[in-house]
Amino acid sequence: MTGLVVCVAVLAGASAFGLLRAQRDGRLRVRTKDGAVRLSEAELGTGLGERATLVQFSTAFCQPCRATRRVLGEVAGMVDGVVHVELDAEAQLDLVRRLEILRTPTVLVLDAGGRVVRRAAGLPRRADVIAALGEAV
Repeated sequence: MTGLVVCVAVLAGASAFGLLRAQRDGRLRVRTKDGAVRLSEAELGTGLGERATLVQFSTAFCQPCRATRRVLGEVAGMVDGVVHVELDAEAQLDLVRRLEILRTPTVLVLDAGGRVVRRAAGLPRRADVIAALGEAV
């Protein structure tokens, strides 16, 4: 009987975690720490966008990174003055640690000055990226 109770408790906990993770995955949100963080052109290896920059941290083995690349590239192509920059998380470990990037893909939305306005872990929806750009520009 104890084994059954433990099994049900583990299944309930795993289900709750899965639902929470699915709800938060890919959502562009503001973290209080991020508002003070600025990224320079030297850190990104390229210039900032005139209006905003979409920064994507990826790894070679990351399957959702490909879809994220496509979504961010399309949005950057639709909005004038917005640039999409993809960084290899493994090659930028100091930056990954400083920004507390825990998984890939992680997307940062920067304003024209390089300040982090929003961030998302996981594949963001196109509509959410466009809405976050509205705050950045």
